[in-house]
Amino acid sequence: MTGSNGKTIVAIVDDEADMRESVAQWLQLSGFETTSFDSAEAALKALSPAFAGVVVSDIRMPGMDGMALLRRIQTIDPALPVILMTGHGDVPMAVEAMQIGAFDFVEKPFEPDRLAELVQRASEARTRTIETRALRREMSDGAVVMRRLMGKSPSIEKLRETILDVAQADGNVLVIGETGTGKSLVVAALHACGPRAAKPLVTINCASVAADALEAMLFGGEGWAEKPLVDQAEGGTLSLEDVEALSPAAQARLLETLNATDPNSASRRLHSLRVVSVSSRLGAAAPGEAVMRDDLYFRLAGLAIEVPPLRSRGEDILTLFSAFSVQFAEEYGCEPPTLNAVDAANLVQAPWPGNIRQLTNLAERAVLQARRGEHNISALLIDDGFQAPVISLDAEKPLKDHVDAFEKMLIEHALRRNQGSVSAVMAELALPRRTLNEKMAKYGLSRGDYL
Repeated sequence: MTGSNGKTIVAIVDDEADMRESVAQWLQLSGFETTSFDSAEAALKALSPAFAGVVVSDIRMPGMDGMALLRRIQTIDPALPVILMTGHGDVPMAVEAMQIGAFDFVEKPFEPDRLAELVQRASEARTRTIETRALRREMSDGAVVMRRLMGKSPSIEKLRETILDVAQADGNVLVIGETGTGKSLVVAALHACGPRAAKPLVTINCASVAADALEAMLFGGEGWAEKPLVDQAEGGTLSLEDVEALSPAAQARLLETLNATDPNSASRRLHSLRVVSVSSRLGAAAPGEAVMRDDLYFRLAGLAIEVPPLRSRGEDILTLFSAFSVQFAEEYGCEPPTLNAVDAANLVQAPWPGNIRQLTNLAERAVLQARRGEHNISALLIDDGFQAPVISLDAEKPLKDHVDAFEKMLIEHALRRNQGSVSAVMAELALPRRTLNEKMAKYGLSRGDYL
């Protein structure tokens, strides 16, 4: 836990009152909040997996000593950091404690700064553990994951429906989409919304590991001591990011694994796992690039999901920008930037080659800009290589003219994205045919210009 002021709480365990008080004073001066216990038994009553702080304990205490406390804490939460205070003769015991799972130890007499440094490191480690667990809980909740697929555009609505349908099937899945579109989130949603949700979701980026090491990580082999990923994912989902990077040897092993049957039952597969492959390569392989063998491709792409690029999602761009801005504003302790008509127009019309990842980065920069009292999102877009603003506010013009200009821009870009398909534009902008025809006539737009 953290204190009411957000400081890390350090649980100090020592049977000597003077030592407890001294350590507490040192740590409080270093910015920590402390709580003290005169025995290991008393400390254990206050500790649980939800405790987000650090334990600092003496080793030699009457009754339950520091080593026994450490062992008990390991059964409560192995990731809860324990720093042991030792006398000179206790160093071998402290080394043993490190092997058991202690975070570190400090030998008496010690410099207060040395203890504060250890506590700070332990606190950072504990924070990472708590955040990782929270993320895992969130990513295992199908409803929560689906809410993270924000937006109301037809393309994202269709994506959500497809995920829910495919999640209930048990075939292997190929998730394709441009870089930065959120393919990893789609994989998480597929796993969390399906019958394998209670089992592991194991992910490996095939492009980030050398070919020999990747094959060993996936399938094990001579000299590989750890559990292969195909075994770790047993009963659950194995996600292969950048699957096109698999070497020919790894492709053969994967196909063999998917085809393998129990020797005692010819009708049952040896491995019960679902493979979700992820790729940003939508076209044919370039000359010299590795090509996936057809028999493996058809096994992996039994079901396919294409994640839409950000530029096709219309006003979802504004929804996402707003959500990211609020998150970064909370992180930096300031107000999020507000969008005017120029900002909105330029955000929606930008091509976004980096998709959601690029929009996230721009939202963070906009928050930092607003924190300095500046507001020029269009300049940030130009810094990213986008074209200059397509609309400028003119104090001489009435608001209606600005609204018309923005509306024209939205329809024009929807026509361009959909190659002049009126039905696709109707679906994207949620407009009846008659209304769309009237607006196109009003603004002098013709579908033939975008075929």
